[in-house]
Amino acid sequence: MRLGLRIQGISTIRAEMEAKFSEHGVVPDVVDVAPKETAKVEWSSPEQCSADFGNVLTPTKVQNAPDVTWSAEDGALYTLIKTDPDAPSRKDPKWREWHHWLVVNIPKNDIAKGEEMSGYISAGPPKDTGLHRYVFLIYKQPGKLTCDEKRLPNTSGNDRGGWSARAFVNKYKLGNPVAGNFYQAEHDDYVPILYKKLGF
Repeated sequence: MRLGLRIQGISTIRAEMEAKFSEHGVVPDVVDVAPKETAKVEWSSPEQCSADFGNVLTPTKVQNAPDVTWSAEDGALYTLIKTDPDAPSRKDPKWREWHHWLVVNIPKNDIAKGEEMSGYISAGPPKDTGLHRYVFLIYKQPGKLTCDEKRLPNTSGNDRGGWSARAFVNKYKLGNPVAGNFYQAEHDDYVPILYKKLGF
């Protein structure tokens, strides 16, 4: 009986996730299929907050890299992607996507031990462009990846626009995301500080 209730609960959560990914257009703008499990994305500084399938956070709150965890298998390696499909705006996404974080070869869910391809950058929506979606995706790798993409520090916005999570995933045969989450944000007073850091 308890197992049946647990399975029913998991099915409900998955259905809710699929609904949220579709409702907010993450499917099909970023991925073809919604992940089956939740990635917990939590910030402790400058204040506690978390991503919750489209909730609204501020760039100020998410300026530092969050803790991201998911149900990981022993011995498996994972890829983490954070991407914004709404650059420079949802109405005119001519720079889709602008990727904010890319880490590969993560053992289990120990991101610090992974290979950071692109350093974490906070949300930075331009002024008067409304809400942007910031999508976190986790992929289980078929093995260790050897990537030829340029390494990007968190102090530069170069080579981040016009990116495609779908193209990266297809290139390295990562399949569908195993976990994910997303939040939304719009311009606030932290964004000019971020732009200065990025050399804009």
